[in-house]
Amino acid sequence: MSHFPTHPDLRFLTRRQFFSRCALGLGSIALASLLKEQELFGAASAASANPMASRPPHFPAKAKNIIYLFMAGGPSQLELFDYKPKLQELNGQPIPDSFIEGKRFAFMGSSHGTKLLGTRRAFKRHGQSGMWVSEMFPHTATIVDDVSFVRSCATNLFNHAPAKLFMNTGSGQFGRPSMGAWVTYGIGSESENLPGFVVLQSGPRGPRGGSVNWASGFLPTSYQGVPLRGSGDPILDIASPQGITATRQRDSIDAIRDLNLQRLVETRDAEISTRIAAYEMAYRMQSSAPELIDLSGENEATLRLYGVEKDKPSFARNCLLARRLVERGVRFVQLYHTNWDSHGGPGENLQGDFEKVCREVDQGQAALIKDLKARGLLKDTLVVWGGEFGCTSMGENCDIIGCNHHIDAFTMWLAGGGVKAGAIIGQTDELGFNAVEDRVHVHDLHATMLHLLGLDHKKLTFRFQSRDFRLTDVHGELVTKLLA
Repeated sequence: MSHFPTHPDLRFLTRRQFFSRCALGLGSIALASLLKEQELFGAASAASANPMASRPPHFPAKAKNIIYLFMAGGPSQLELFDYKPKLQELNGQPIPDSFIEGKRFAFMGSSHGTKLLGTRRAFKRHGQSGMWVSEMFPHTATIVDDVSFVRSCATNLFNHAPAKLFMNTGSGQFGRPSMGAWVTYGIGSESENLPGFVVLQSGPRGPRGGSVNWASGFLPTSYQGVPLRGSGDPILDIASPQGITATRQRDSIDAIRDLNLQRLVETRDAEISTRIAAYEMAYRMQSSAPELIDLSGENEATLRLYGVEKDKPSFARNCLLARRLVERGVRFVQLYHTNWDSHGGPGENLQGDFEKVCREVDQGQAALIKDLKARGLLKDTLVVWGGEFGCTSMGENCDIIGCNHHIDAFTMWLAGGGVKAGAIIGQTDELGFNAVEDRVHVHDLHATMLHLLGLDHKKLTFRFQSRDFRLTDVHGELVTKLLA
């Protein structure tokens, strides 16, 4: 039987083995690229070693970061922003058949043939823009001249989980990358000690569909969203086990990194780069994440502005954390707040339950815009507000009056990051049922958000299963009226 010598003859080594073992080979280059402070080594390998490295956009960007305030459940535009006196006048009368003919609703028998439902809330015009805002949002009414309202949004899917998936990924199918994943894949992140895509949650439960809403799909898993908790340890098990010193932990991570680098050189598997980066990020987050959620450095005026109560998780606290995250270079921050579903059942009616959820978000979201503006961050930060769809103009047949899911016309607003301040885009018919002017589809919204980040939605692609995929699929047009 033949044996390899202690120092094997080069004739017995494959080309890949040679480069992986060579002191000046690809293994050393990949390792050097991880050491960013020594940028003279291996610059060409930096992208593979650090998937989150900041990259230039396709063209000059207006925005550097995104904060997406996702109102999970579908807030009623007719109770908040889309004032319809005619609908109030016709309250209780049957809706004309021409409006609902051929339409589908989440609960097929509950909205067909039901009567029109006009709001009982008082509306007033606010700001120089004259935007209508209901009494449910007194704080938000104070920022109307800093934001653009789109009252003619439309989507494709009318059930919560697939509609959330569609709003976040551009598709109702599982396995597609989320918007935050596409953004960080395209331009990376400017934060070295925090993930590039962070998710914060508040309300009685998480959004329907769960983590698929911030998943990376077929993109490398480096780009998936990382949920942070608003109290306690930001991430479970982030603290070192008792008895493990910092030196010992660093040695362990270095050893794992070296093993992963060897395997990376041998296989060229991009997921190994993800694994290396994840270990390094987790190590750095042991100090950066607790510092992030420690609000002791915020002054009392700021805490009052947001309405933050000490050590109490809330949407307002998450808004303040969102500002702190973009200050630290995090590229995409997404806040989910539940529950905006308003069918009329227990916990989901348009009376007390709707008023409660409005109070939970109103002060915090207005404070976020004011705080970003005061600190000079709003010009570089795009803030987006909205749900997966809106509510119908008809009441639903429940014990307490509610409304059904509506995909043809609902309201979203955007601020900062190259958005025209004080604009009002789109118009609906007199019953608030259909968009009659400047219809903005989800794909158009996605294309515009990417454009503000300096990304051409048609060029931001990833080849998977022999096809080039993109966030907007084969659709999407810029909403030029949104652009400053």
